[in-house]
Amino acid sequence: MKFYFMHLMPYADLDLSYDEKHNSAWVTLPNTYYDPKKGHQLYNRYLDELEYADQLGFDGICVNEHHSNAYGLMPIPGVMAGALARRTKNVKIAILGRALPLLNNPLTVAEEFAMVDNITGGRLIAGMVRGIGAEYHSWGVNPAFSHERFQEAHDLILQAWTQPGPSVFEGKHYNFEYVNVWPRVYQDNPHPPIWIPSQGSSETIEWAAHPDRKYTYLQTFASVATVARYMKMYKDVAAGYGYEATEDQLGWSLPLYVAETDEIARREAKDHIEAFLQKFLRMPMEMLLPPGYTSVKSMVGAMSAKAGHSMKQTIDSVIEEGKFICGSPATVREKLEEYQAQIGFGHLLTLLQFGTLPAELTRKNMEIYSKEVMPYLRNVTARRVA
Repeated sequence: MKFYFMHLMPYADLDLSYDEKHNSAWVTLPNTYYDPKKGHQLYNRYLDELEYADQLGFDGICVNEHHSNAYGLMPIPGVMAGALARRTKNVKIAILGRALPLLNNPLTVAEEFAMVDNITGGRLIAGMVRGIGAEYHSWGVNPAFSHERFQEAHDLILQAWTQPGPSVFEGKHYNFEYVNVWPRVYQDNPHPPIWIPSQGSSETIEWAAHPDRKYTYLQTFASVATVARYMKMYKDVAAGYGYEATEDQLGWSLPLYVAETDEIARREAKDHIEAFLQKFLRMPMEMLLPPGYTSVKSMVGAMSAKAGHSMKQTIDSVIEEGKFICGSPATVREKLEEYQAQIGFGHLLTLLQFGTLPAELTRKNMEIYSKEVMPYLRNVTARRVA
């Protein structure tokens, strides 16, 4: 199993009383709640934390894309990846990902990712997403074309990375007479690894598992039962195509907090994880899943998995569901070992900073996790494979 430090870069200084006037931290929350001076401090603190993960021995660090919200301050994750490219030496840098359907020119992603891949000497992981429903509100993009724009943009980017240029691309949404990206990608066998984060769209899972792709599927914040269901779906799709999915094709992203004892961990994490759940994730269902964004089948599954986002979740409820792992090193090791054996994922992406968690507790969390959890789980999974 490989370990990644994922950062959402939330606006941790958010006035948490915002919900007395506004129903969401997304799309419609006035940007007057954002103070650039505090943002300056947060951005640099967060970059320091991602760089520290390299020193602590994580396999990778992860950034992602969201727009018009307090939940994540990375509308252009390539800016963060570029800042990290020269200041880190060993970790993979995963951009998870760019929301391809929002773009009028996906070649900008081909270029952006290729630059990071070149600067790092091949440490890029290329994440490609459709973007959650809220992004379509923010950007004024028709969600009914989400799947077809995503797949066409993906095909265009792969052509730019794998075919000598200039070449021609003709599609329904994108047409280019000269596909001729400079620089070329550093990882050219045949291109950088591609990961597909998702809330659990069956269409996305089926597409990612296709033998032409076999992309790593990454399940985002969800209960253990939901993660197990969607990862089984991926394995079943792979089996239907005649091959066995590997652990390297499955990843899980979730918040985690570890401290000296279970009691200390719960006490230190409680206010911050509940702010994350009740304030930063606050979003009406119609904003999360706008009409046309996904099929009826996938919408039913997503609504089931994400229903809690519009309800009052607590530290107790998310620990019970396995959405949040919290406790002593022994407790965290036990839970992760149990879940990994049950589900069989090969990549674990932990949010070790969430909501309003301050710098000192974030660093403490990172240090205990990297020293007392990661080495144990590396050995366990290595023995299981052997």
